[in-house]
Amino acid sequence: MPIYDSVMQEKPPVVLEIGRIYTKLGFATEATPRFIIPTVSTVSTTEAIKSLFNYETNNEFYDLVVDFFQMLFFKYFLVSPKDRKIVIVESSLCPTIIRETFTKALFRHFEVSSVFFVPLHLSVLSTLAVETALVVDLGYSEGTVLPIYSGTQILKAFQAENCGAQIIHKEIKRQLMESGVSEHLLTEKVLEDIKARTCFVTTFERAEQLRRGESVQHPPDIDYPVKEKTVIVIPGKLRETAFEVLFSIESNLSQMILNSLTYCSIEVRQELAENLVVVGGTAMVMGLLPRLQSELLQDIKFSPYAEKLLLSTFKIHKTIGKANFTSWLGGSIYGGTDLIITKSLTKEQYSKISRVPDWINLEDNCAPAS
Repeated sequence: MPIYDSVMQEKPPVVLEIGRIYTKLGFATEATPRFIIPTVSTVSTTEAIKSLFNYETNNEFYDLVVDFFQMLFFKYFLVSPKDRKIVIVESSLCPTIIRETFTKALFRHFEVSSVFFVPLHLSVLSTLAVETALVVDLGYSEGTVLPIYSGTQILKAFQAENCGAQIIHKEIKRQLMESGVSEHLLTEKVLEDIKARTCFVTTFERAEQLRRGESVQHPPDIDYPVKEKTVIVIPGKLRETAFEVLFSIESNLSQMILNSLTYCSIEVRQELAENLVVVGGTAMVMGLLPRLQSELLQDIKFSPYAEKLLLSTFKIHKTIGKANFTSWLGGSIYGGTDLIITKSLTKEQYSKISRVPDWINLEDNCAPAS
């Protein structure tokens, strides 16, 4: 994908990755997003702050989206959106209502010139300059796995489990409340900070000891200041075990990856297993990737994976930049190529069809009648 010089000589495209909790934003061809902000919208009529995806009706969602984009363009980007090219990094299975509402607001309210939707899992590969990989995205509400072979997404192998940050926050909150910490102190922001600053993923060997109920020496407790003169103690056991929910029977990250591989053709499984890419904020926690590799090597020995997959090695790529904005970086790369001209939905096209072309719609995937 050659860099499209004329695009960059004009107004650089805006690149957005709008997650459920955080939004990354910046300009195309830049190496890092300029801002990572909470995905919340200030309602213009009431000045109330509300999560962008916490809506009851489609009209309410549209109003929230308009207020959200208004904030992005005029508070953070400080540019006029009119006639600006927009790149949005999104999941291939993003709900249609979200894509349609984003597009409607951008074209009709802000009069952008074009919108280019880039599949999240595919954008990750552009940062590594590879065409084949199994991409694991650990978001807030869930973890997803999607294999990509020769630049083509194997959608039948898509997997999603409750392996996101939310389940970890719940486990931290549960353990702290059992130790006597008041629930009102444990806000979502505090839980996330405790997770990022004090917790880690233990080794496979120590996890096995904990599962068998053996006595182990946990790391030291830590004092964590919450408010002025209010300090809570983070037990060493919590620090070491909070992430074990990712490898439990109910939500198992390793088995989710192996299940995805079973839906792929035999010929591509080994290559995918040797090209794992793990992205998302949770992927940055210390010890996760070595532990995931150990779990995969252990689970592959037992039924049903031992009979189906016949794999013996797993290799995990080191991401370019931080794992929490790798997919945004892929969108930044796409925004600097000629694909933004050839693949974008333009304002003129949208005015004719009033919808977003989608791979699930047969009208957009059938050859024109001769």
